[in-house]
Amino acid sequence: MSRIVLKVGGAVAGEAATLALALAEQHEVCVVHGAGQQISAELQRAGLPVRFVHGRRVTSWEALAVVRDSFTAVNADLCAAIGPRAVSLFGDAIGLEAVLVPELGHVGSPLPSSPPAVEDAFAAGLVPVVAPLAVGPLNVNADEAAAALAVGLGADKLLFLTDVPGLLLGGVVASKIAVAEAERLLAAGVFGGGIVPKLEAAVAAARGGVDATIGATAVVA
Repeated sequence: MSRIVLKVGGAVAGEAATLALALAEQHEVCVVHGAGQQISAELQRAGLPVRFVHGRRVTSWEALAVVRDSFTAVNADLCAAIGPRAVSLFGDAIGLEAVLVPELGHVGSPLPSSPPAVEDAFAAGLVPVVAPLAVGPLNVNADEAAAALAVGLGADKLLFLTDVPGLLLGGVVASKIAVAEAERLLAAGVFGGGIVPKLEAAVAAARGGVDATIGATAVVA
């Protein structure tokens, strides 16, 4: 049975659940979720700064508790929407490893990983739903976590379910982009904001042998 990693944003739990269940009829599916909007809102409520560097969140030690609480809420909502087949997993608890990125605070760059808890869920016909924390604990960008898991698990596909239709090039959604071209455009600073870690993650997955798609845009090696 083929494997799919589905990366979803914290704001699309209902849509993500429907897609995850449909895919799980024919594939082993691992869902990795973010919680960007929720984290920013809770940080502001707590009087903590909200800062990003190249689309990645700067996370202080104080902010880590807010990050975990937000992931917990989104994870619970997503698992409830998927139903009894969902298994709630947190990356730091299942052994997701990452390399510290000091300039971002308590943030890690995840390493390809095949956590036994995910493999056990697949074996039981369940859908693991993973919150992107790494051993430390370290906050991990959800796009990067999805790519690291996709490569580590030997997934056939990595799908980014987003609130944008795909990668915009010249105002038009591209049907595909080659890894080399994506890297050139990233290096040139053509893109900004949250699309940067998505595209970088898709490039890493494609280079690791996983078919990666951002919305309607395929990223091809």
